[in-house]
Amino acid sequence: MTALIIFIVSYLGIALGRVPGLALDRVGIALLGAIAMVVFKVVSPADAVSCIDFPTLCLLYGLMIISAQLRLGGFYTYAAEKIMFLVDKPGRFLLVSMVLSAVLSALLANDIICFALAPILAFSLKRAGLNPVPFLLGLAISSNIGSAATLIGNPQNMLIGQVGKLPFGDFFLWASLPSVSALLASYGLIFLLYRNRMGGVKIGTVTGDEKDWPRFDRWQTSKGLLSVALLVGLFLTDIPRDLSALAVAGMLLLSRKMKSRDMLALVDWHLITLFCALFIIIHGISQEHLPQRLLSYLSLKGFDLADPLCLTGLSAVLSNIFSNVPAVMLVIPCLDPIHLESWYILAVSSTFAGNLFLLGSIANLIVVEKAEAQGVMISFKEHARIGIPVTLLSLAILVVWALI
Repeated sequence: MTALIIFIVSYLGIALGRVPGLALDRVGIALLGAIAMVVFKVVSPADAVSCIDFPTLCLLYGLMIISAQLRLGGFYTYAAEKIMFLVDKPGRFLLVSMVLSAVLSALLANDIICFALAPILAFSLKRAGLNPVPFLLGLAISSNIGSAATLIGNPQNMLIGQVGKLPFGDFFLWASLPSVSALLASYGLIFLLYRNRMGGVKIGTVTGDEKDWPRFDRWQTSKGLLSVALLVGLFLTDIPRDLSALAVAGMLLLSRKMKSRDMLALVDWHLITLFCALFIIIHGISQEHLPQRLLSYLSLKGFDLADPLCLTGLSAVLSNIFSNVPAVMLVIPCLDPIHLESWYILAVSSTFAGNLFLLGSIANLIVVEKAEAQGVMISFKEHARIGIPVTLLSLAILVVWALI
């Protein structure tokens, strides 16, 4: 009973995103829930350590180091600047920028891509006299969709891939078609909705300075790109993905010019803390077999997680209530380890669901925050106008693909 109370209070706090009267965010709430599991002896200190999936954390950490290498090497700035020659053709620029965001997110994690590209796009588009809103919405939406195509595109996919021991190549082959289809459909929806509002809109004044962005360094960028290619190659072998990521990250830290302190400063320690806390909370309720009991109850009511429609719907709802990672951790114990397609559907659906509302994905919030710093306001309503149809269409594509 204690485990259930702690779980409900923790996940309610995660859903709300805050505790009234306190300066707690989702990470702080999850950490307090994990502490409560230990303090009230639901989980012993030894079990709290052993239940944390360290291979997943190592994979996440290694990828963050590699992304830091590319960011500090100016690769993201260079990539954004290289497509700016298309600004006089807004429709084509929107397509190219969304494809670029999707491809980079599939390899380097969507949150980091949005963090790097959003301020550059907002600044450059305003300077070119275009309305940045549709392009920034396209950035957020395409980064989420693109990240669904691989097991390293976002934190929840990394977790699902590690826990489910999913083959990297097989997942990509399965997820790439619905991801590409959803990306093209999203582009079409954004273009139709904003086709008459892409240019000729003056939004405040241009703020910021290009000097604030890491400038392009050919050697450092080349090192980063070669490390990504090496990593993908290693992922196609039988070598554990976490060891591959750590080895490549360690090689990048052996640098004469790139300071380790600068690279480590770009590691998202809050996200890693969230993972650790959620592992402990889920372990606490799993000891009392609560997820299995819930699944048995739902099965009696005709709800079957092996059904693509049921699993997609559950994943989408939970992801928008609790956010992707907490939702995925809640569903994983209920999945059949032999039925790999269910794991594939969970990964893609939980990622697609992040586009539904502004709060559904960290990538969305990063884009809005960076846009606001450039004087571009994107409201909850503005995002929902395109986010809802994009998500519904993306999830429909996924269900059709899974049923074929």
